[in-house]
Amino acid sequence: MSISRFQAFSDGVFSILITILVLNFSIPAYTAGHLAAAVVNQWPTMAAYVVSYFYVGTLWLFHHDYFNTLTRIDRNVNMLNLLILFSITLIDYPMSLVAHTLAIRNTQDMRVAFILYDLVALFVSLTFFLMYVYLHRHMDLKAPHVTTDFYTTIKFDPLRSVTIYGASIIAAFFSIPLSALLLVLGILFHFFAYLRMSGNLRKAKPIPATKN
Repeated sequence: MSISRFQAFSDGVFSILITILVLNFSIPAYTAGHLAAAVVNQWPTMAAYVVSYFYVGTLWLFHHDYFNTLTRIDRNVNMLNLLILFSITLIDYPMSLVAHTLAIRNTQDMRVAFILYDLVALFVSLTFFLMYVYLHRHMDLKAPHVTTDFYTTIKFDPLRSVTIYGASIIAAFFSIPLSALLLVLGILFHFFAYLRMSGNLRKAKPIPATKN
C-alpha cells in the first residue's frame, strides 16, 4: 500500500467518526414556548461532544503529522494502524454514556461512564505507543531527517497520558468532578504533546537548497 492510500484510508475513518459524534444530537422533547430551556438541558451532550471532537481532532493531527515522516510502510505498520483506528472508533460509545449519565445525574452511573471513557482513552494511547516502539525499531521506514533523537523526545508521551487516564479511573471512585477534570487534562496533554512534536518536525525538516 502506498503512503497516499494509507493516509486517505485513515483520514476517511477519522472523518466518519467525527460525523458519527455529531449524530448524538437530537431535537429535545419540549412544550411550546419552552424550547430554550430544553436546549439548555442538553448541555451534557454538547459538553461531551466538544471534548470528544477536540480529542479526535487532536488524534488526527497527531496521525497526519507523524505518519508524514514515513517514506514507506510495511505490513506491520498497516496492522498497527488498523489497531489505532479501531481504538479511536470506540470513543463515540463512552461519549454517549457520559452525556446520558450527566443528564441523569446518578453518581454510580456517571462513575461507570467516566471509567469506560478513560479505559478507551488509555487503550488509544497504548496503541500509539506500540506504533512508536515499532517505528523506532525500524528507522528505515522514516525519512532521513527523522532521527532517533526526535523519537526520544516523544516516545514516552503515550505512557504519560496512560498515567493521567489511570489516575482518572482511580479518582472516579472518590470524586466524579476530579475524574472528569483528569480526563480533560489527559486530552489537553495530547494537544500540547502534538504541538511539541509538530515543532520538532519543523526544526528537523531539511531546508531545500537554493539555486544560485
